[in-house]
Amino acid sequence: MAHTAAPATGTPAITPISLKAIAPWALFFGILMLVLLYFVGAEQGATSLIAGENVHEWVHDGRHLLGFPCH
Repeated sequence: MAHTAAPATGTPAITPISLKAIAPWALFFGILMLVLLYFVGAEQGATSLIAGENVHEWVHDGRHLLGFPCH
C-alpha cells in the first residue's frame, strides 16, 4: 500500500501562506490606502501638496461619500 501526500478525494491540499509572504503586500496596500485617504480627506487648503483645485475636483464626490466636509 503506497502513501500519497494528496487527499484521496482528488482535491489539492491547501498550504498556508506564511506571514513573510503576506507582509510586503500588506505594507504596500496599507501605504496605498493611506495615500488615497490623504487625497480624499485632506488634499485642500493649507495641507495641499499639489497646487490648484484639480485634485479636489477629482475626489469631490468621494469626499462627500466618506463624510469629509469640503465647503
